[in-house]
Amino acid sequence: MNPHVVLLSIPGLRAKDVAAMPSLARLTAGGDRATLVPSFPCVTCPVQANMTTGQLPIRHGVVANGFFYRDKSEFEMWTAWNDCIDKEQIWDVLGQHPDELTSAVWFPLHSKGAEADYVCTPAPIHNPDGSESLWCYTRPTEMYGDLRDTLGHFPLKHFWGPMANIKSTAWIADSAVLAARQHQPNFFYIYLPHLDYAAQKTGPDSEAAVRALAELDDVLGRLVEGVNAALPQPPLWLVASEYGIVPVDHVTYPNRVLREAGLLVVREGDGGKEGGGEILDVKNSAAWALCDHQFSHVFVRDEDPAVLSRVAELFRGREGFDEVLAGSQRARYDMDHERSGEVILISTRNSWQAYYYWLDDARAPSFARTVDIHRKPGYDPVELHVDMATKSIPLDATLVKGSHGAPAVTEEQRGVLLSSQPGRFGGATLSDTHVAEIVLREFGI
Repeated sequence: MNPHVVLLSIPGLRAKDVAAMPSLARLTAGGDRATLVPSFPCVTCPVQANMTTGQLPIRHGVVANGFFYRDKSEFEMWTAWNDCIDKEQIWDVLGQHPDELTSAVWFPLHSKGAEADYVCTPAPIHNPDGSESLWCYTRPTEMYGDLRDTLGHFPLKHFWGPMANIKSTAWIADSAVLAARQHQPNFFYIYLPHLDYAAQKTGPDSEAAVRALAELDDVLGRLVEGVNAALPQPPLWLVASEYGIVPVDHVTYPNRVLREAGLLVVREGDGGKEGGGEILDVKNSAAWALCDHQFSHVFVRDEDPAVLSRVAELFRGREGFDEVLAGSQRARYDMDHERSGEVILISTRNSWQAYYYWLDDARAPSFARTVDIHRKPGYDPVELHVDMATKSIPLDATLVKGSHGAPAVTEEQRGVLLSSQPGRFGGATLSDTHVAEIVLREFGI
């Protein structure tokens, strides 16, 4: 047992990468190592919920990086609020411990409103004129002001988009050290996103992705040194990769297929808040797809069995799609949850799914050419690129060279779990749902 545990959540970290990261290699040289298999869907929000609840999406309800609220006919990508997770997380369990164990949650998705003692996550202020002011949601509320006064504002423009780089991850690490000094939490969960960027933008083995390993390792060295010095004794460090990113050379467009089949409809944008161009009309569409890396949830209006069957037939055997799960078939991956689409589309390993639904780029919605993670009906890694001629996001999904999300059946799709001390977990292969148990065991739970 250890009175302090730090869990680092690192997307895209592969077992072979550790050899190129001397700080990480030193930290974990004497500890345990296991292959960490992400559960489908192998994307950020579900995997983080798997690791922190010890449950699968069918139980905690996070079935993707976005949600469709059928009662309101509204979708939302990248919601920040913690109440979308329907099961207790590590910090909830620790908070009920008689020893009053404290927790800090630093930048994982869905951490806004979490019941941990200390929380920090991006929460830009949306101004009436459409601009944004830098800010973070923190618990306690005044903590962000203290962090800002010491480190400056969190560099949101470097957290996602064409300017995403090590500066955001460095701020996360530096602010975590400050929090460790002040609060000394028993459990610290820290999300370090840096490896996500280059691996998707230029490929997981590109020169930029290799440089990203060195950049992250430098930040890790400072983080470990700072946290170790801040606590009464060095903590148990656990390093969990969320998923592996694989090369892709193909892209599919489920919403265009549905539109051409007459199942998806659009309307003209109002030119105001929703912008101009064609807007996806989810209320009046018989079927539409919420696209998320290498899978999609296809929502069928009123669960119409005839439409459901037609959707499945549209995609079975189509290039780029490995599996089409309709209705009860979703149970193959424990995804027959009420929040799931009636049909789930899974890509082949070399392909990914873009949300695009327009048939003419001249009719694309105005938000398509911007970094707008909430209004798009799906995840858009093209936001990592920029068209310098127009200073906007291009509309070329073939630019994306790395992806993830399909079932992790090969070594390159899987991650790694590392510890700084031996005897913390057994077995050469573990699932992401084992992480919560490993953490709680350290506190005798």
